Amino acid sequence: MGTRGSLRIGVLASGEGTTLQAILDASVSGELDAEVAIVISNNSDAGALARARAASVKGVHLSATTHPDPCDLDAAILTALGEASVELVLLAGYVKKIGPKTLLAYAGRILNTHPALLPAYGGKGMYGRRIYEAVLAAGEEQTGVTVHQVDGEYDHGPIVAQTRVPVLEGDDVESLSARVRAVERTFLVKTLQALVQGRTPDSAAQSDALRSALNAPGPGAPGTGRPA
Repeated sequence: MGTRGSLRIGVLASGEGTTLQAILDASVSGELDAEVAIVISNNSDAGALARARAASVKGVHLSATTHPDPCDLDAAILTALGEASVELVLLAGYVKKIGPKTLLAYAGRILNTHPALLPAYGGKGMYGRRIYEAVLAAGEEQTGVTVHQVDGEYDHGPIVAQTRVPVLEGDDVESLSARVRAVERTFLVKTLQALVQGRTPDSAAQSDALRSALNAPGPGAPGTGRPA
């Protein structure tokens, strides 16, 4: 079963799942009017899958190991999301591209959270500690968090909301990443809740299209974007 809420979210994650945990906790506490309906990971040993099991949320491993053909993998992910009546897809530390079938079925309703101020420090290969290493190497005075809609490119698509995080004197990768990730978890929950409620998120950029998409026809009930 999923966690308490209304909007059904499908989370795709590749790693430990700390961002997923923030969503799970916010759903249970009532801070977020949503439920995690399914967690999908390309890594069978991902902490995200363990967190899903601990929360009694369905967790599925789908990757090139289970489906060597990319088209088959795309179809399997789409099927899993559909069977869970997912309305909004969230990429939370997911390092793979989303396939064309899933992109089309959930057009405008796939979000990614990225620990930098896109378009800076994004793109293929820019994930994990590499982001913070690049920010520090460039001598930036601030970085941040971006929530954006997903298209066919890495870390690309309309920006929904951003927030800034200072880079402090003496920061290393560990201290900077800890600060950014703490902000990321809180900011993502607040952004999602604003969208669910039809409000403009704090530090919003292009949220109108997403708010409309949440109520548009999709894999859920015809004409509603909600599951039947």
